[in-house]
Amino acid sequence: MIQKLISAIQKTQAPIVVGLDPKLSFIPDRITSEAYREFGETAEGAAQALWNFNREIIDGVYDLIPAVKPQIAMYEQFGIPGLIAFDKTVRYCHEKGLLVIGDIKRGDIGSTSEAYAIGHLGSTKVGSTMVSGFEEDFATVNPYLGSDGVQPFIDVCSQADKGIFVLVKTSNPSSGEFQDRQVDGRPLYELVGEQVEKWGQQSMDGDYSNVGAVVGATYPEMGRILREIMPHAYILVPGYGAQGGKGSDLVHFFREDGLGAIVNSSRGIIAAWKSEQYSSFGGNRIGEAARAAVLDMKKDISNALCSR
Repeated sequence: MIQKLISAIQKTQAPIVVGLDPKLSFIPDRITSEAYREFGETAEGAAQALWNFNREIIDGVYDLIPAVKPQIAMYEQFGIPGLIAFDKTVRYCHEKGLLVIGDIKRGDIGSTSEAYAIGHLGSTKVGSTMVSGFEEDFATVNPYLGSDGVQPFIDVCSQADKGIFVLVKTSNPSSGEFQDRQVDGRPLYELVGEQVEKWGQQSMDGDYSNVGAVVGATYPEMGRILREIMPHAYILVPGYGAQGGKGSDLVHFFREDGLGAIVNSSRGIIAAWKSEQYSSFGGNRIGEAARAAVLDMKKDISNALCSR
């Protein structure tokens, strides 16, 4: 699967993934009002608003980018209707030719971890039929429970040609409370990175593994170290834009050939219409605002990589 992502990045010349993490506050009144008229101010109404919003964003950017990353929590908060909106979003993205990274951050053990992996990446037998769940192409995985939690995902990746991104050094300010702790004289995130490289040897796909890593743009020096520790892991880089990361922070996440990393931006793109920079588009042209934000992000990253 990682080779499919690399091919899509090379085709678009955009190592960018758009985070589809909608909040109701990101959605123009025209969309929420229409959804509430049809379904009321209910979970169903909120989920319909998310779906209609996502569709406009996707239509605005799908030809510019290789992948999207819907964060399932934004949908789960509305229960079953929200999960239906999540599923519709995944399917629509596939129709548009996009790869989907399910930002689910699952981590458990044994049969429970296997069920998570199957539900998001694989399929299971029901009678004489194979049934799939959400059918993302990649999923994010929490490694805190160790190999017992990650191995079932690797097994499903090998069976179904899918991929995962394991949390190594996250972009949030408090990540250091645990991830930076010294263990045998080294920060924990380095040890996790070494384990990701070992796990990845089980699922190689060309020069890269289907086992990638999440490393935040807000920690560029750590990204440089982890790039060396994980030479075969593709790095998913959150924290660009709204969280403070910029193109110049990203150069060490990439290899010399310009591959090796894909950078996520969520609200900086999907809520671009609300920012001063793109305010001229207004709430009636949210897809166009998102498109402009993607083009600016692509230029920022490209300039940084060319100048290193």
